[in-house]
Parts: sequence; structure tokens; C-alpha cells
Amino acid sequence: MSVEEKVLEAMKKAGKPLKTGEIVEITGLDKKEVEKAIKKLKKEGKIESPKRCYYTPAG
Repeated sequence: MSVEEKVLEAMKKAGKPLKTGEIVEITGLDKKEVEKAIKKLKKEGKIESPKRCYYTPAG
């Protein structure tokens, strides 16, 4: 499973918008990896940011 998939899965399981730090806690991944994955997923349109610094799956 890729970093992006882990980040997206964590967001789906949470059922609420998450901050980067919360995603790091849930996945156990490095903060820089999570930030990079969020940037990529956002660019691909797979996640959205309902408010500043919070992310949730798109759709």
C-alpha cells in the first residue's frame, strides 16, 4: 500500500476532516511523507480541504 493510499484510508476511516498531525498519528508515517501525499492527492482531486489545514476525501 502506497503512502497516498494509507493517508486516504485514514481519512475515510476517521469520517471527519483531519489535520496533518492527526493523519501522522493514525498512520504512523513520517510527517514529511504525509504532507507530500496530501499535496499529491489534492492535486489529483482525491481529497479536499473544507477549512484551512484540514483534509477530507473528495466526493
